[in-house]
Amino acid sequence: MYILGIESSCDETGIAIYHSKKGLIHDTLYSQVSMHSEYGGVVPELASRDHIRKLVPLIKKTIRDSNLARPDISGIAYTAGPGLMGALLVGATTARSLAWAWQIPAIAVHHMEGHLLAPMLEETPPPYPFIALLVSGGHTLLIQVDGIGQYTQLGESLDDAAGEAFDKVAKMLELGYPGGPKVSLLAEKGTDRFKFPRPMTDRPGLDFSFSGLKTFTMNTLNSTKKTNQDKADIAYAFQKATAETLSIKCKRALQLTGINTLVIAGGVSANTKIRSELLKMTKKQRATLFFPRLEFCTDNGAMIAYAGCQRLLAGQHENLEIFAKPRWPIETLLSI
Repeated sequence: MYILGIESSCDETGIAIYHSKKGLIHDTLYSQVSMHSEYGGVVPELASRDHIRKLVPLIKKTIRDSNLARPDISGIAYTAGPGLMGALLVGATTARSLAWAWQIPAIAVHHMEGHLLAPMLEETPPPYPFIALLVSGGHTLLIQVDGIGQYTQLGESLDDAAGEAFDKVAKMLELGYPGGPKVSLLAEKGTDRFKFPRPMTDRPGLDFSFSGLKTFTMNTLNSTKKTNQDKADIAYAFQKATAETLSIKCKRALQLTGINTLVIAGGVSANTKIRSELLKMTKKQRATLFFPRLEFCTDNGAMIAYAGCQRLLAGQHENLEIFAKPRWPIETLLSI
């Protein structure tokens, strides 16, 4: 069956068509980055209004580009949370309204479950069980995955998420928004001049903390003349510290669970330094690392369509009630 996926949790409008046997048919993505860059970050009200303008035209375009017609669609999957309340409601109301009008089932999808399952869109998906590192602008999570909906949270960030820390460091360095790619680009010009801490790696457990690293970055910057080379060296040190911290925690999770498969997903998983550190670590641990292609690291409709398809195939669907969950613990999801 063909499933229409709708992603509108933050600043990207993602639409996709996924077939239960043929796989991903087509996906379309519209990014609001240029609009929000003027303000140095996402403005929730502007994001919601832009989703309203773009959502229906993108749905029509995606169905048309898939060489399908409305009667071919058997179900709709939409992001219901976590995310920005207004943005989530735009996707939820559109999805529920279309499902009612077309007389087909709809399923609410957890945004982070979508990211977690994004590697399943690849030709060689990871086998269960695996450890998943979900790193994005709003989340840094370590999760043991025994199957769809069978999630055990092992660790999380106690303050800033990794992506949030990248954005804040970018502001310190006057790089603009979005911060992650710009910090990474500047770091390529840096040298191994500064030694930054690897927070919470000297104590047991799998939780993260990036607030102190962010403060250390600011103090280091203020101790320099803030030349272009100073900023590049600081970007290098910050990125290296973040990547090695994530690697140390992932190594610990693999050792504690005895699982030898690691999945990294979420927007920050596109960072090449983080990927290289995890590849180096998993090779030493004789473990296997899986990650989605770059276009599926950021928010997208394909991952939502896939996750929703699996749940619809299992017989799950939503009532006519329209809801959004800005906060939604992933451990509360039903297994299939």
